[in-house]
Amino acid sequence: MARPRFLPDNMTLLLVAIVATASIFPCTGKVAVGFDWLTTFMIGLLFFMHGAKLSRQAVVAGMTHWRLHVTVLLCTFLIFPLLGLVLKPVLLWFVTPELYLGILFLCVLPSTVQSSIAFTAVARGNVPAAICSASASNLLGIFLTPVLVGLIIVSHNAQHSSLDSILKIVYQLLLPFVAGQIARPWIGAWMDRNKSWLRLVDQSSVLLVVYVAFSEAVNQGLWNQVPPSMLLSLIVISAVLLAIIMALTTYGSRRMGFDKEDEITIVFCGSKKSMASGVPMAKVLFASQTVGMVLLPLMLFHQIQLMVCAILAQRYAARKGGEENMH
Repeated sequence: MARPRFLPDNMTLLLVAIVATASIFPCTGKVAVGFDWLTTFMIGLLFFMHGAKLSRQAVVAGMTHWRLHVTVLLCTFLIFPLLGLVLKPVLLWFVTPELYLGILFLCVLPSTVQSSIAFTAVARGNVPAAICSASASNLLGIFLTPVLVGLIIVSHNAQHSSLDSILKIVYQLLLPFVAGQIARPWIGAWMDRNKSWLRLVDQSSVLLVVYVAFSEAVNQGLWNQVPPSMLLSLIVISAVLLAIIMALTTYGSRRMGFDKEDEITIVFCGSKKSMASGVPMAKVLFASQTVGMVLLPLMLFHQIQLMVCAILAQRYAARKGGEENMH
């Protein structure tokens, strides 16, 4: 039986189920402490896997197209954060300061890897450049996102000391990532052969962090602070943010003289935000009682970007010509 087109992907359905479970059966007491230790371990494992999966050959092979990569990185780490800051007076009319923190956090995250490359391929864009840009965005995001959080968000969220945040970033994110890169010559081939199994570990880590974060948020009264009307406002805000950045990447790439294949790569890599990186980073960078609220905008934006990009990729793919220029 064919899967209905309107039905979301399995990860989206699992996330909805996890949030519902955390809302009805939030973990508390010693169970919550145990889960917290487990999430710390899983975040370390997740970034170790990110380091081990990142192929240096793929990155080096695409680095010659530097104008495209600089454009994508500027969209991801400069234009998007500036957009979040500029829109602050308007956004605070519709959401709480805590949810606005989540919107700012969303704006400083790196791009996705798998879906950016997949949509670029479907749309007949520059796939090697997408591999390079998405990988570079994720790699630099491990360093840039915490820095941007410190510069932009720390004044709103002073619950962590800067030293505590730096130490957490080092031992939960950077050290496992570097260890994965070092281990890649020995385990890289094994990881490439077991991508489907390792993806389950990847997704399980995200689901576990989401459950723990939303359990804490529910215990703190999340759904009393976020009524349905505010949830609807967040959906509209996410859609507007995505529409603005997609318009900027589309028309900006054309004005800069990029061809259609490069435009596609810039649009898909420059407009997307990674939940796989964002969820564990939020757990490290924010106080436990605020993580659930911070993650809510990201989760909504992530689902909207997948639906919009799927439609846009099909429209690009349906264009006439271009087969002879495929990369």
